Amino acid sequence: MKVLFDYQIFTLQKYGGISRYFYELMNNFYQQKDIEIEFPLYFSNNENIKSAKFSNHNTFFPNTSFGLKNNITRRLNKKNLKFSSELIARQNYDLMHPTYYELYFMEILGKKPFVLTIHDMTYEVFPNLFGTNDKTAEYKKFLAAKAGKIITISQNTKKDIIKFYNIEESKIIITPLANSLFPKNIEHPKINLPEKYLLYVGSRKAYKNFGNLLVASKTILNEFNDIFIVCAGGGNFSKEEQYKIKELGLTNKVKHFSINDQSLQYFYSNALAFIFPSLYEGFGIPILEAFACKCPVLLSNTSSFPEVAGDAGLYFDPENVESIQDAIKKIITNEKARKELISAGSIKLKEYSWEKTAAQTKLVYESVL
Repeated sequence: MKVLFDYQIFTLQKYGGISRYFYELMNNFYQQKDIEIEFPLYFSNNENIKSAKFSNHNTFFPNTSFGLKNNITRRLNKKNLKFSSELIARQNYDLMHPTYYELYFMEILGKKPFVLTIHDMTYEVFPNLFGTNDKTAEYKKFLAAKAGKIITISQNTKKDIIKFYNIEESKIIITPLANSLFPKNIEHPKINLPEKYLLYVGSRKAYKNFGNLLVASKTILNEFNDIFIVCAGGGNFSKEEQYKIKELGLTNKVKHFSINDQSLQYFYSNALAFIFPSLYEGFGIPILEAFACKCPVLLSNTSSFPEVAGDAGLYFDPENVESIQDAIKKIITNEKARKELISAGSIKLKEYSWEKTAAQTKLVYESVL
C-alpha cells in the first residue's frame, strides 16, 4: 500500500499539533515494510520534520527584511504546490491523506480515494473568531463529504462533526493522539525561570481563554507572591495582552519564553502545574506532555478534556473565575493532591502511543481500498 501525504500543514506551521501528528504517522509508516509513503515537499521550516528520514525537503531562513522574507516564502510555497500537484497527477499511489483542507488536489486526484483527518471543529463552534475571508470551514465541509473515511481524534470531535456536517457516524473513525516528549537527562535551559510557576503552553487565541486565566490569577498571584505564570511558546505577548497584564497589575508576574522540545520538557518538569483553560480542543496533546513530565494538570471541564485526561486532571469551569481560582489554590496548597495527579497522569499516559495511532490509521486506509 502506498499513501501520498501532501505539503500543506508543513508550510502553515513551524511548530504545532497537526504537523506533529502527520510527522508521527509518516515516521511510523516509514519503518514498516507493508506501507510506503510518498511525501512531495520541496521546502519547509517546520521543526517537527527538521531531521525526518522520509523527507528530502529544503529549509531556508533568509536573513532579510520581513517583506522580502514573506515574498521568498510565497514563491517557495508555489514550488510546494507544483511539486505536490505533479505527484498527485501521476497517480502512482493507492490513496491520498491530505494534511490540511485546501481543495487544489480534487481536480487531479481522479478516482483515487482520500482519507481526511479533522482535528477539531473550532471554526464551526466559534465562527465569529475567524474572518469572513477565511474559507477553511467551507473547504473542510466539502472535503468531509467527498472523503472515503474521516479520521478524528476524540469522541467529542466526532460528535461535533456529526452535529455540524450531518455525516453518517460509521464514516468517522477515532484514532486518539499520543505524546512525543520523553524526558531524560533534561538540561537546564539558559533562561531565568522563576522557581515556582504555573505553566501555560502554546497559542493564546481567543478560544484558548488566556484572558480569563489572567483575571483569575490576579488574586492568587498577589496572595502567593513567590508564584508566577510562565507562558511557553505561542509568540510574544500582543499589545492587547501587554495592556491586559499591566491593567491587572501582573507585569512582573507573567513571563513569556520561546521553546523547543528540549526546553519544553524542563518547563513541564519544574512547574507547580500545567494549566489548560481552553474553551475547546479537539484533543490536547499538551495534557499528555505534562503527564510524561510528571507535571500535575489543571484543565477545563469542556470539550474533549475529560475524555483525554480522565481522572488524571483537576477540572474547573473555564468561564468561571472562582472555579479557576479554586483549582489553582488547591494545587498550590495541597502537596498530596499534586502527587495523586502526577501518579494518575503516569497511568493514564500508558493508554496512548503513536504506534497505536499509526496502526489504527492503517486500518482506516485498508477499509477504503
